[in-house]
Amino acid sequence: MWWPRGPTLFPFWDVYHGGILQELAPDGAVVRELRHPFHHHDASVLRNGNLLVLGVEPLAPADAARVRGGIPGSEAAGGVIHGDVVYELTWDGEVVWRWAAIEHLDPEQVPLNRHFAREHWPMANTVGELADGGVVVGFRSASTTVAVDRADGSVRWRIGPDTHSQQHYPHELPGGNILVFDNGTYRDTTSVPYSRVLEIDPRTGEEVWSYEDNPPQNFYSPYMSSAQRLPGGNTFIAEGSFGRLFEVTPDGDVVWEYVVPEFGSFGRGVGLESSRGAQNSVFRAYRYAAEEIPWL
Repeated sequence: MWWPRGPTLFPFWDVYHGGILQELAPDGAVVRELRHPFHHHDASVLRNGNLLVLGVEPLAPADAARVRGGIPGSEAAGGVIHGDVVYELTWDGEVVWRWAAIEHLDPEQVPLNRHFAREHWPMANTVGELADGGVVVGFRSASTTVAVDRADGSVRWRIGPDTHSQQHYPHELPGGNILVFDNGTYRDTTSVPYSRVLEIDPRTGEEVWSYEDNPPQNFYSPYMSSAQRLPGGNTFIAEGSFGRLFEVTPDGDVVWEYVVPEFGSFGRGVGLESSRGAQNSVFRAYRYAAEEIPWL
């Protein structure tokens, strides 16, 4: 049985853990619900109706010692490092499939960026299903995105920090390319942080399409954010840190934009520089056609 709120694993945990997964009717009524104490960041519904859920489990001391990078001495209490796990769950909470990062990724090849705490490795923020039934997982603190084979848990391909940095929402487009919001906070190749949206062929690593502003730093979100390819070929972008939602053409022209006018606080005790003061930030956004939301 899942309980509604697990323990505080480390201070930052209270910022991004979730725990309550719900399917809602158009009127807001809860159709069904699942609770998981160690869920964080993201979850999605599989084509078979089950849930794909991000969670964490503490690494064994020997495995924790293999984790490279991060801020020295920044492990959770007792020197614990929590490793990412992907679960397929039924709505009744039964574990159908489990994939642990530590069992399929070499920590020496997937190190944490030196600016991130060692309490969580590699710190996933996105999980989704691929067209062939595989799973795509994005790890922000290691600037790494992988495709996982459901049959044996092996990693089919990997996009690393040489391509994107602190990315959010990598997901598959029709045809197999990956669209991802490349936040770019700690990009090694520049002294000026800026964000991009990238379409990548994961089989070759080729950047098929990209969007950035001119000058680049005019488009920048250090955390959160997403991008969505629309049916007509335009791309809908959420510049999450600043609540800016906008659409661009394939040539990069901005068609329209909207800035969220509501501001709020993350609350006291969060302890993050980026979380101080009132904000209008958006974790992720989607654009829907009218026929997809007839009740509105």
